[in-house]
Amino acid sequence: MRYRRWGQPSIGARLAAYAGLAFMHLPVLVIILYAFTTADRTYEFPPPGLTLHWFEAAFARADIWAAMRLSLSVAAMATLLAILLGSLTALAMARSTFRGKESITVLLVLPIALPGIVTGIALLAAIKSARIDPGFWTIVAGHATFCIVIVYNNVVARLRRMPQSWIEASMDLGADGWQTFRRIVLPQSATALLAGGMLAFALSFDEIIVTLFTAGHDRTLPIWFFNELFRPRERPITNVVAVIVMVVTFIPILLAYRLTRRGSS
Repeated sequence: MRYRRWGQPSIGARLAAYAGLAFMHLPVLVIILYAFTTADRTYEFPPPGLTLHWFEAAFARADIWAAMRLSLSVAAMATLLAILLGSLTALAMARSTFRGKESITVLLVLPIALPGIVTGIALLAAIKSARIDPGFWTIVAGHATFCIVIVYNNVVARLRRMPQSWIEASMDLGADGWQTFRRIVLPQSATALLAGGMLAFALSFDEIIVTLFTAGHDRTLPIWFFNELFRPRERPITNVVAVIVMVVTFIPILLAYRLTRRGSS
């Protein structure tokens, strides 16, 4: 009787993996395909023809560029806030031991565990109570609530794996707190910090549920998508913008994955 080597997947396991990948990614491939089709309203298969006309039409739309700029600006600002607050929180929580630490940890991860509609309603109630007009900064604040969690989880996990003896050795050799942070802690956590920031940027860029409650009259790119769903004539242009969004979000996710792999190796 022949035995498979440990860790070698069976044919059934491979087929199941391929089926799972197809289930997840075939709809994405359909969107990419119909961004190039000559059909203007309906989804025909096979496509009647291929064209780049819809890319030209999408690039000529001022509303798309305005929504794109707003989404990029919001994502960049939310990511900066997340990197600052998430890393500082991780530094405080990684090595400290105090009463109520577990409760604070739960509160830190709660924004990403709660359904987005609950977070959106809570933020809208806070905005209305404070008599603040919804706009750019309210969107940033809403996105930062879950972006901070992404950065915090990445950085705190890396800091907990870093030997305490390194910090103690640095202090024993005469380094002060800032020098120890700059030469020991920051280099060791830099890849986790960057990976968390890139993931936060990607999540913020395509967030819609929280944005709907905090945007007011501003339209980010996901809100633009939501409005265009009710316009069948614009469906090919919507597919084109969807392809652009895939590229914009895929790049930071891929970089974050590579940074995380490099930092854990």
